[in-house]
Amino acid sequence: MHRKIIPDLVESEHPKGNGRVCCLRGDTAAREAAVAMMETNVAAVAVIGEDDRLVGIVTERDLTRRVMASQRDPEKVMLSEIMTANPQTLRPGDAAMDALTIMRDGRYRHLPVVDDDGFVVAMISIRHIYAAVKLELEEDVRLRDQYISGESYGARA
Repeated sequence: MHRKIIPDLVESEHPKGNGRVCCLRGDTAAREAAVAMMETNVAAVAVIGEDDRLVGIVTERDLTRRVMASQRDPEKVMLSEIMTANPQTLRPGDAAMDALTIMRDGRYRHLPVVDDDGFVVAMISIRHIYAAVKLELEEDVRLRDQYISGESYGARA
């Protein structure tokens, strides 16, 4: 059984669809993004264009490294200057194990989930993926135990 990110994972984290996804425009100041991230308790924001489609992603790490550690003024630095443009994305139907591979190989902590039209529907963290993969593995073990003990055929040990 391969768990899908949506609806299993995303719905549990974002029961109202868009839930805790924080989307901001590229002309938003870094300080404003940091405040929005704090207020919504997220570690990454999706940067969207005029058509509301994903154009980039900015994480807490980006703010730390590309603004604060570089001694740039967070009031003057725009997200479009520090974002990772055209980020790797996940699709609603992607399996958690596949998402884990993408995140591991790309060394990503957060990935946006976009629909077929490029609109952001969720922001997934590596923590979410680990939880989903853990559930997937537990279910695999349970099914194998049932098979080995014969429970799946009505036999009792």
